[in-house]
Amino acid sequence: MALDAETFDALIDTVRRFVSEKLRPIEAQVEADDAIPADILHEMRALGLFGLSIGEDYGGLGLTMSEEVRVAIELGRTTPAFRSAVGTNVGIGSQGLVMAGTPEQKAAWLPRIASGDIVTSFALTEPDVGSDSGAVKTRAVKDGNVYRLSGTKRYITNADKADLFTVMARTGEEAGGRGVSAFLVPRTLPGLSIGEPEKKMGQKGAKVADVIMDDVEVPAANMLGAEGEGFKIAMRVLDRGRLHISAVCIGVAERLIADCVAYATERKQFGKPIAEHQLIQAMIADSKTEALAARALVLETAAAKDAGKDVVMESAASKYYASEMVGRVADRAVQIFGGAGYIADYGIERLYRDVRLFRIYEGTSQIQQLIIARETIKRGG
Repeated sequence: MALDAETFDALIDTVRRFVSEKLRPIEAQVEADDAIPADILHEMRALGLFGLSIGEDYGGLGLTMSEEVRVAIELGRTTPAFRSAVGTNVGIGSQGLVMAGTPEQKAAWLPRIASGDIVTSFALTEPDVGSDSGAVKTRAVKDGNVYRLSGTKRYITNADKADLFTVMARTGEEAGGRGVSAFLVPRTLPGLSIGEPEKKMGQKGAKVADVIMDDVEVPAANMLGAEGEGFKIAMRVLDRGRLHISAVCIGVAERLIADCVAYATERKQFGKPIAEHQLIQAMIADSKTEALAARALVLETAAAKDAGKDVVMESAASKYYASEMVGRVADRAVQIFGGAGYIADYGIERLYRDVRLFRIYEGTSQIQQLIIARETIKRGG
């Protein structure tokens, strides 16, 4: 159920001020420390940011997709690591449970996920399994009332701090996704360990690490959905998550455009602000046009999803276009700032590195192209 307009407007205003007054001033600190301060995480919990997509019955805000993407746009106006801190709770780490969990599973976990008391994570990718996500090799062998899970998951967002993992593991011998099941796996189970966080190109403060399972006994009651439904659940989760990521891309792009305009109106060359030079204007115009197009596509797709329509193709198109768009905007921003754009002081080079990941995770641009083409052919055009 959507919030009333006044309440939602107040939420947007609060998030916008929080980003502007609390998050943007400490971007360089987060980059240097590769960590988000504890007091900031506490404020994010108090604002309800960990429970945006979880129903009010379980302590969340219960936002519609249209509302969620607008909040995500606001969160995109700062270092993506801040959004990532809540992102798995809002998206891929919780939505399998929201979509396919039993009442008992939801009651046990969702209130603590919504409050941010626990952090969730989504464990699908493996050392030899990325885009071919139906080829997971992690095994789950039934043994009485438990499944024994063994395997390694790689590049798992928030693995270093997660309390609960949604793990995709192979329970059957069928090839592809039909033999994959989904499990809720608490961090505390014996045999589960976390690798050292990876050193990354960007998005410092948001950690990824391996999740290693060595004969982990997971209660059969922790299976999400029926045996063999894990891949289907994962794809539904990713369809939704792609809209959220698309919205974050829009927020970053709008931030970069605003920074470019501010810089270009102050920086002078050849006796006048560079904003008055037509080739600078052309880069600003291209960036603004593409950001507006992405915003329109994402908002329209979110509204269609809220109306119960099939948006598999549209979600893929949103992710593909928005993630590629923000890469182009970031590149132009470096060009407009010139030498200053290459220097850390202005933060442009940091965002340039940060946004590169958007074209890879939750489905690469190439995977989105395949989905778009497949769905377009299926629909007959």
